[in-house]
Amino acid sequence: MSAQGMIAPGFSEPVFQSQAAFRALLAALSEPGTLQRVAAEITPPEGLATATATALLALADYETPVWLSEALRNGAAGAWLRFHCGVALVDDPAKAAFAVIDGAAGEPSLSAFNLGTDQFPDRSTTVIVQVAALEGGPAITLAGPGILGSRDIAPQGLRPGFVEELRENGALYPLGVDVLLAHGEGLIGLPRSTQIEEVR
Repeated sequence: MSAQGMIAPGFSEPVFQSQAAFRALLAALSEPGTLQRVAAEITPPEGLATATATALLALADYETPVWLSEALRNGAAGAWLRFHCGVALVDDPAKAAFAVIDGAAGEPSLSAFNLGTDQFPDRSTTVIVQVAALEGGPAITLAGPGILGSRDIAPQGLRPGFVEELRENGALYPLGVDVLLAHGEGLIGLPRSTQIEEVR
């Protein structure tokens, strides 16, 4: 069987499904800390959560370089994204428009990605962090735009020091990366404007 024959399908109804995914992503980033669900009815390639694959199908194209770990880049996930999105897969995190990292892996750090510039802060990398679960972990209290008062999240499967990376990222605002936590069909947005108030 050819490599192309082994690539799982993407959206069956691209316009409808990409619009639905975009709405979920917009809600995740405009209401930080709220759990959003994407249900695009796709079978993601090995190594990508459904939410991750759906987000990239909706957002990534030939103009948006994507960073993946070497294992994902050289495996089914890389082939799937090249086929369906036409993306260039880059080795340098700083050159990526989108990136997918394992929340438990030791690297790369959030600061390794494109943090934007004073002229173009919106050109920073959007980092999708795949986690073991979006609930049931240590509580992290968030504040900032899109949050009335404060809001708690409790993801599982984040490496030691990652919450401090998020805190440092928020201190860079309006620079910094936008983060999406992903597991299964669920997404939680942590845009660069979000502040970490407490961890317990």
